Amino acid sequence: MSAVKEPRPDEVVPAEGAEAPEPPDGFSWRAILEIVQALALAVVISVFLNLFVVQVTEVRQRSMEPTLFQSDRVLVSKVDYRLTTPEAGDIVVFNPTTDTTIPFVKRVVAVAGDVVELRNGSLYVNGKVVAIADAKGSTDAQSPQVRYPYTVPDGQFFALGDNREASSDSRSFGAQPYDRIIGKVILRFWPFDRLRFFEW
Repeated sequence: MSAVKEPRPDEVVPAEGAEAPEPPDGFSWRAILEIVQALALAVVISVFLNLFVVQVTEVRQRSMEPTLFQSDRVLVSKVDYRLTTPEAGDIVVFNPTTDTTIPFVKRVVAVAGDVVELRNGSLYVNGKVVAIADAKGSTDAQSPQVRYPYTVPDGQFFALGDNREASSDSRSFGAQPYDRIIGKVILRFWPFDRLRFFEW
């Protein structure tokens, strides 16, 4: 006659007729699959936003000082100009029609049909002087290829850097087509202590 085995104090004894619980599995394919799906969805959303809605851009030139400094990070809206066209005063990121692979960040100062003049170091648009609070330096012409008064062609914009004396812009390469614009700068978020929203 065999002795009856007494259960250990920490041992769970299933009720009579009930199945014993399965031991916990230390590896779950379902959990791994859920993590992969979540990461894939996050990547798809990120790519979609970057391509069609907003993107983060690093300022690589000094041409927009003191508004934007080199290495500032800005948020660029890609949807604004799908519904409207640029307006004077907008800060835009665009690929210029020059031999460069670096996008430019400049301020739109005139749009299609506007007449631009650079006289005595000042900017005139449609016969009126344009003073931009953040801009500094003279607007003296940079290239004899752009003759003033200059009428901005249809579907194009004329842009200057706020740091007028350290900027390669429409004074040297002329007006740029709207379709060269990547987007409109709406926010400087880095460095954080100089956080600034731009009118949009």
